[in-house]
Amino acid sequence: MPKVLRGKGVIAGIAIGKIMLVSQNIDGYLAAYQAGDVQAEIEKASDALKAVAEILQNNVKTLQEKNMPEQAAIMEAHRMMAQDPMMEDSIMTKVQEGTSAPRAVLTASEESATLFENMDDAYFRERAVDIRDVGRRIAKYILGVKEPELGDEAVILCGNEIEPSVIANIPTEKIQGVILGQGSTTCHAVIIAKARAIATVVGLGEKVQGIADGAKVLLDGETGEIVMNPSDEIIATYQEKLQKQHELKAYYAKLAPLPAETTDGIRVQLAANIGGHTDMDSALSYGCEGVGLFRTEFVFMGREDIPTEEDQYKAYKEAIEKCAGNICVIRTMDIGGDKPLAYLDIPKEENPFLGWRAIRISLARHELFMPQLKAILRAGVFGKAAIMLPMVISVTEVRQVKELIAQAKLELAHEGKAFADNVPLGIMVETPAAAVLTPVLAKHVDFFSIGTNDLVQYTLAVDRVNHNVSYLYSHFHPAVLRLIQTTIKAARDNGIWSGMCGEMASDPYAAVILMGMGIHELSMSAPSIPRVKEKIRSISSQKAKEVLEAVLELEDSEAVKEYLYKNL
Repeated sequence: MPKVLRGKGVIAGIAIGKIMLVSQNIDGYLAAYQAGDVQAEIEKASDALKAVAEILQNNVKTLQEKNMPEQAAIMEAHRMMAQDPMMEDSIMTKVQEGTSAPRAVLTASEESATLFENMDDAYFRERAVDIRDVGRRIAKYILGVKEPELGDEAVILCGNEIEPSVIANIPTEKIQGVILGQGSTTCHAVIIAKARAIATVVGLGEKVQGIADGAKVLLDGETGEIVMNPSDEIIATYQEKLQKQHELKAYYAKLAPLPAETTDGIRVQLAANIGGHTDMDSALSYGCEGVGLFRTEFVFMGREDIPTEEDQYKAYKEAIEKCAGNICVIRTMDIGGDKPLAYLDIPKEENPFLGWRAIRISLARHELFMPQLKAILRAGVFGKAAIMLPMVISVTEVRQVKELIAQAKLELAHEGKAFADNVPLGIMVETPAAAVLTPVLAKHVDFFSIGTNDLVQYTLAVDRVNHNVSYLYSHFHPAVLRLIQTTIKAARDNGIWSGMCGEMASDPYAAVILMGMGIHELSMSAPSIPRVKEKIRSISSQKAKEVLEAVLELEDSEAVKEYLYKNL
């Protein structure tokens, strides 16, 4: 009989196939393991650490060659964990105390993972999964455990916590879907699945234990429904839904070349958020008109050392050229917070989201910042580039950057390198301080881009990755809407343009409100562009203003959403 489980759909899509449980039980291997003397176990542990680090390094190179920067960065983090001196010392100490090599590895990684799980910061809590992943990899290497073999059919991967390396190492065409017991949408397994557009459901909790290996399952990544042993009738129903998705995709493809224009002729630019120039081909296929956010941290991640000016210049140049005359907004490195880099030696902090990150690091570490500024200025010769600063809270920071840009131009002129002398400078409005100060900041910059991911969490004091308070996180909160309106008005009053590059920009209903406010540009993940464009093309600018006026009279985010869903 069919049985329906319900989780949280995080990556839309329909998947029908057999379950492959990926959390291998190695208890039997451990029980059968014959330990040698202390020296032999030390050598086994040492050899395994080196071997796994080398395997991970090869994975990083393969992913880089396939133009998968986010996944390469995750595997690079795993490689660094495998080579962590503190981890190695802990393992060797345990072996010397008489523990076998594989058990020493698992105990050491578990102790480290537990420390991370007890941290206040959600990002570090989620890294416990990665530490356990690396520990199991090393232990399995010592035990001689082989990875599960894939057959000819694509499978639906299932586990309470799926090790990121498992998904990263399986070809995309072999994975139909992913089911996770844990509920995080920001864990590395979900990030990799999202990059590959694999239908994914999370948050099943203990119910995931009732899913058997090899069971036939139907997964809906939009609704979060998982149907166990679906009947032919149920499959037929979902096949119809799948066909409708294909038809909708074809319809959206036809929208790609059309402008995002209201019924009475008011246009807004729809741009793409990218992690590298290799994302551009896909973004263009969805109809993007340039880049509103080039996340340059991905140029810095997945590497053993700091990227050179030349490395960055090539990456930015390619993206700018592919924009074909449309603007390419390049955000300076937003490192720190949830994106630490080992080679920068950034100390651990109690609350990294409020700590030493983004523009604060750039202004303190000129040896990092100047090559990036020079690379952007040089790449600007090949199109329309713009520099955007993250986490700005004061005019002083903008002035300091302007001084460094002037210095960068002098150095480039002295070096005889061509550069663009008219690259606009803007800021991300992602802190309440910046939003409140936009009437002042607008006199010192060329544009604003509203980063709603951080603006919402800082304004509402809600950690956006903490499931206990996630229900409070909403870009429709009246306080957030008022800060956004202040920002857009300040831009208009001072003759500069305003855009948005946070998740709110990809919400079609939010787009109507933002059109009513007079926003100039919306930048989002490329697959979201057609839905937003469709909504904009279905309304008039007058209707958008009426909706905005009504929404600003409402007192909470739920009332705002209810009004929008009923009237649009």
